[in-house]
Order: sequence, then structure tokens, then C-alpha cells
Amino acid sequence: MSVDNSTEDVCVALRNLLNTIQCITARVKDGEANESDGDFNLSSFWDTLNQAVKVVSQEATKVSLAFSKPPLPSPQDGERLAESILKSVLSLSTVYYWLPKSQGVNLRKQVRDATVDVLEGTAQLLEVILSSPLQSLTQEQLTSTGSVWSACDHFSLLPQDNKAAVLVVLSSQSGVVKDAIEEVEQALSEAHDPFGDVLDDEEEGEQPRGNRDTYWSEKDRRVIGACQGMMKASAACLRKLTSAVKGNGDTGTPQKVAQLDDLADIVKQISPEVDDLALCLYPPVDYNGVENNVSKLAALLKNILAIIRSSHVCGESELTWIHFLDGAVDHNLQKAKELIQLDS
Repeated sequence: MSVDNSTEDVCVALRNLLNTIQCITARVKDGEANESDGDFNLSSFWDTLNQAVKVVSQEATKVSLAFSKPPLPSPQDGERLAESILKSVLSLSTVYYWLPKSQGVNLRKQVRDATVDVLEGTAQLLEVILSSPLQSLTQEQLTSTGSVWSACDHFSLLPQDNKAAVLVVLSSQSGVVKDAIEEVEQALSEAHDPFGDVLDDEEEGEQPRGNRDTYWSEKDRRVIGACQGMMKASAACLRKLTSAVKGNGDTGTPQKVAQLDDLADIVKQISPEVDDLALCLYPPVDYNGVENNVSKLAALLKNILAIIRSSHVCGESELTWIHFLDGAVDHNLQKAKELIQLDS
């Protein structure tokens, strides 16, 4: 396609806009919040943020339509389009910066990630427009426009305070732990001794087969049972904590907001520890690895239970299950270690 001067002028405006949005995105990813002096209004913040997101969606639609069919925008119209998009993007990023850390680190992270998704989606749309024939609506452009809409629509699903944001973290952790437990259970139910079908052909006096690399021995299964108990204690801890946060979680003071963040931070360690334990249970079972990982998971769970006990989400009813799970962790750890030490 031949490119005349007016077309090149429009492309330059879009390229400059793209570069600016990429710089804004980088700052949003790494930038610090504007700390509130105590007058911050969370409800007003959401109203303003949602309006800013709506404007970005509208501007993305305008630019996509403008470059979907002839005639192309004039250089002046192209400049106006670029300025309008830039204004909406700057407004969105500015409103995001209003949200102080005192409202919750997890809330701010989820709002930041959603903001970055919108900014990156807008930048991708501009890249597609610049790399496509400027007078045709390609499937890629349609997809990119839809991605911006989707990223903007996601704001309506965001947690509205730090309590809700922490519940999102707990739900995510619970899902990962549940998947790990189910994978181990499925593997156990499907596993079989690959040499089992030739047992009857073994002649009397032959040495028993020694290849344990592809199946579990009876000892392996008993050890795995104790480890499954520890993994299920992890899942129970997450379920009970979720219920406690739902019932008792409070964002009324900075101290309580910070306690919720502390709980979220430490429970994020559960799923990696459960995954590490699950991975070392597959044949050939490395008993040293199993003992190390089950001990690490037990120590983490006991630490989490202690933090829950000292936080504002712990009421009288929570003390009962905290005590029960604390004992369950000790029991499964002792059982696993005893089984590992037994002779095969």
C-alpha cells in the first residue's frame, strides 16, 4: 500500500500515542500509591474509577472504528483521536494512584493488575491498527478491540475492599490445593503394579522383582496416606480461614486491614508447599524428600494457625477448629515420619 504524507502523519500520531501508553503502563506497574491523609473515600474512588474505565472503553471503540474503513481520519482528526485516548488513559492511571496502601495491599494489587490489563489491551489495539492495512477491519483488530472491552468490563467484578480482595486470594489457594489433592487421589486409583500380570508366571524360588521406579509399594502407599492427611489439613485450614474472614474480617482500621494482608501473604505459601509435597510422592518415592517437604508444610500450617489465632478474624468459635487442625498437623507429621522410618 502506498503511503502518502497524510497517512504517515496519522501513523506517527498513533505511534507516539502507543509509546506514551507503554511508558504509562510501566509506571503503573512499578509506581507507588499516593498515601491518604485520612480523608480517602473508597466509595467515591470506585465511582470515579469506573467512570474512567468506561471512557477508555469508549475511546478504544472510537479509534478502532476510525481505522476500520475508508476514508482514513485526516491528520487533524488523527491527532484529536490520539489526544482523546491519551487523556482517558492518563485519567485512569491517575485515579488508580489515588488508592492508598492503607486500604490494603491485596486490594491495590488487584486494581493495579486490572488497570494494567486495560492499558496493555489499548496498546495492543494500537499495535494491531498500525500493523494492519489502515482501511480494513481485520479479525485481529476485532479481537483486540474485544480484549479492551473485556478488560474494562472486569472492573465490575473486582473486590470492593481489602476483605473481598483477601477472599479472592483464599479462593485461588483453595482451588490449587484441591487440584493437587485430587491429582494424587486419581494417580493412586489408576496406578497398578506394571508387573502384576506376570506374577503367576514367576517360577518358584525366583527373586522378587526389584524395579520400584514405576509403581508404588505398600509402604509407599501408607506414607502417601499420611501425606494426604497433611494436604487435606491444608485444604481444611483454607476453608475455615475463608469462613472466618467472611464472618469476622474487618477493614475499619489500618491495623485490621494490615492483618488481612498478612493472612493473605502467608497463605500464598500453602499451594507451592503442597505442590512440592505432591510431586515427591510419585514413584520412585524419595523418602528424604517426602520427610523434608511434609515437615516444611507442617511448620507452615502451624505458623498460619498461630497467626490466625492472634488476628481479629479469630473469635471463640474459631479457637475450636484451630486447636483441632493444630493437632491434626502434628498427628499426620508424626505418622508420616514413623512410616518413613519403617523397614520396607
